[in-house]
Amino acid sequence: MITVTNVSLLFSDRKLFEDVNIKFTPGDCYGLIGANGAGKSTFLKILEGSIQPTTGNISMGPNERLATLNQNHFDFESYTVLETVIMGHKRLYEIMQEKDAIYMKENFSDEDGIRAAELEGEFAELDGWEAEPEAATLLQGLNIPEKLHSLKMAELPAGQKVKVLLAQALFGKPDVLLLDEPTNGLDTASIAWLEEFLINFENTVIIVSHDRHFLNKVCTHMADLDFGKIKLYVGNYDFWLESSQLATRLQSDQNSKKEEQIKELQDFIARFSANASKSKQATSRKKMLEKITLDDIQPSSRRYPFVGFQPEREIGNDLLQLENVSKTIDGKKILDNISFSLNKNDKVAFVANNDITTTTLFKIIMGDMEPDSGTVRWGVTTSQAYLPKDTSKEFDNELTILDWLRQYASKEENDNTFLRSFLGRMLFSGEEVLKSVNVLSGGEKVRCMLSKLMLSKSNVLVLDDPTNHLDLESITALNDGLIAFKGAILFASHDHQFIQTLANRIVAVSDKGVVDRAEITYDEFLENKDIQKQLTLLFEA
Repeated sequence: MITVTNVSLLFSDRKLFEDVNIKFTPGDCYGLIGANGAGKSTFLKILEGSIQPTTGNISMGPNERLATLNQNHFDFESYTVLETVIMGHKRLYEIMQEKDAIYMKENFSDEDGIRAAELEGEFAELDGWEAEPEAATLLQGLNIPEKLHSLKMAELPAGQKVKVLLAQALFGKPDVLLLDEPTNGLDTASIAWLEEFLINFENTVIIVSHDRHFLNKVCTHMADLDFGKIKLYVGNYDFWLESSQLATRLQSDQNSKKEEQIKELQDFIARFSANASKSKQATSRKKMLEKITLDDIQPSSRRYPFVGFQPEREIGNDLLQLENVSKTIDGKKILDNISFSLNKNDKVAFVANNDITTTTLFKIIMGDMEPDSGTVRWGVTTSQAYLPKDTSKEFDNELTILDWLRQYASKEENDNTFLRSFLGRMLFSGEEVLKSVNVLSGGEKVRCMLSKLMLSKSNVLVLDDPTNHLDLESITALNDGLIAFKGAILFASHDHQFIQTLANRIVAVSDKGVVDRAEITYDEFLENKDIQKQLTLLFEA
């Protein structure tokens, strides 16, 4: 358990938190949410002790241990993979090091024997004999095979290092576990394993994540950082989102009778009460949900951009055809004889075990890269708009946001009033539109690119990891805008809910070919055993 008492954090120009009082209890998983800049990661740093609050204190139970997800794998380059995981339990690792040093001595004194005995006792109390098997089990769960466990961290690719640091945080059954964006860099199988691990984890977990499906799956509570306070909500992210939207609607409807509002709240809670994301807590959470009153749900200060795509014309019968497309980069085969035909109503999620594969495919489809062989043919009625993964070239200039977007506006739209209004709906208000595009954050650049795509009025959208850098509010707005879009979409994403709610066709791609399934949801695709067997062959090293 971890208790926050009267915590405030003041900077010279603003107040981030004020008098936060909250208790995080064992057996519960808390999703810490808030708008960009609200201070979610900063709050985690206060909990772990790396940032001191202006006022207040953080307390834990006696002898309780807190673990965090380390963000810098370069700190462990000289250590083995297994050793790096065990270092997640600092005291246990210190004991192991001191024991080894004593036993390595040539002249073993009586004092050394006494000290070794003390260390052996503490080692046993901390389940030290299970350390290596537990570390190995965590690594294997995250798809890091045993043959890699004895390698130095410096020898692993970056994607594997991310998994090792996650295993490090999970190691040793910490009493309080803090995870900042734990699904970043993980493949689908590793995310599923982590979900099950956290669902069955018996201690306290606090998570910051932009993955809505992940928050829905593992969280028993949402800790909403808003108005400088943190308010706890029972339930998962979807419950919080809909309850805050309901609160906003009820607040704005001044003419609604109290009885009607209560009935709407009761109907809403009834829908969510049976939606358990963590079975052990399902019964108690249902009882807590049923006790919620109108005063318990509050409107959020969140601002959502407006994302809506209006194609200028419909697509004819032909959308896109690829025939025998191959590509090798730096001597490595990326695509090999890739062929498929897409239809005008397709919203296609492209999945791969490496982002380079989907990015290369999209570059070839959009003409930014030539294939080594094969052809790409778009239907004559199609018009394409592209959001690449790397947008740096787009913003390598000193134009203001206003003038940058002006380049893509039609004559009718090319006036300051229209463009300012348009950018305002994308959360660039007032003097913000005069900011130079070369200093924008990742999320701001993506919102600019989405503005460009909306102005294009294209009937085909090609989107390479479009939710990358976006906050939860922008992801939700983009997701809703694409669901409503009347054209075709080709996209790659690591956001489970984004794929599940948007795609009607899944195409898995590798250097061995494709697995193509139409009229199927993402969950069905992942749960189909025959498809999974095909994917194993497709993605095997």
